[in-house]
Amino acid sequence: MPTHYEIPATPDTMVLGYFDAALPPVLEIESGDTVTLHSFPAGGKESLHPDPARVPADYLAALDTLASGPGPHFVTGPVHVRGAEPGDVLQVDILDLKFRMDWGFVAILPLLGTLPDEFTDYETIHPDIDVARGVAILPWGAELPLDPFFGIMGTAPPAAWGRVGSPVPRAFGGNMDNKELKVGTSLYLPVFNPGAGFYAGDGHGVQGDGEVCITALETGLSGTFRLTVRKDLGYAWPFAETPTDLMTIGLHESLDEAMRQAVREMVRHVCARSGLTRNQAYMLCSLAGNLRITQTVDGNKGVHMLLPKSALSAPG
Repeated sequence: MPTHYEIPATPDTMVLGYFDAALPPVLEIESGDTVTLHSFPAGGKESLHPDPARVPADYLAALDTLASGPGPHFVTGPVHVRGAEPGDVLQVDILDLKFRMDWGFVAILPLLGTLPDEFTDYETIHPDIDVARGVAILPWGAELPLDPFFGIMGTAPPAAWGRVGSPVPRAFGGNMDNKELKVGTSLYLPVFNPGAGFYAGDGHGVQGDGEVCITALETGLSGTFRLTVRKDLGYAWPFAETPTDLMTIGLHESLDEAMRQAVREMVRHVCARSGLTRNQAYMLCSLAGNLRITQTVDGNKGVHMLLPKSALSAPG
């Protein structure tokens, strides 16, 4: 029977702002086990809620204790999955997400975002999170439905890359900021090191495709994941499935190139699943595939394509 584990949000289970294959695991599990891990929002003390009573003590402890890397993201892990080897794929089933805080923050920050030269009146707001009603309440009174997800999920990067900053998403996943990676979705990540080295962090309460001002509703989340080693897939790039769609992920400095990668990857996956020719798969992507801008603010921009699984099935 699979075993369930829990990883607290403490300084010895997290790093701040980087990924590194050399880090020792905070937990070792068997393939198919489940893990609940806890996290804090990205950002430093300048982003804290103005009411000190609403700031969790363990969040402050982490800010005071952890040495900052080249990024602003708390990431929990790594989790070592026994049996995972380079060339394998780690299947991450997202089973549950819960809020750890009753507030989040949204910020306009210097030199960041999609329009950094046009928005220089820097500002941070702290919307309330009403879990019972399922809404985020903005300071001007508007309410948005909550739709939580982790901005960061990834495996450890190739050891030869050394310490890698957390902001830029790459082949190992990382800061993809993809709002479709929520409960019910399965994410497939290439494995570059023995044990895979799974990380997660950068909790978001709600985000639009694009994340244009640099932040989503940054908040603390707890996530439960089933981690399974797949030796039968051989994916070299992140891929995901929602309950209804296949999802390919493009990441590149150029939004055009990220788009091309998302399309190219979908053609490949459709061919593998359906037996269609490349031409047929390409035409199907034009008829049924939906390209969306994932984010435009993380160095490597993101585009994902969603294609309904039903489009692969012949009637009868």
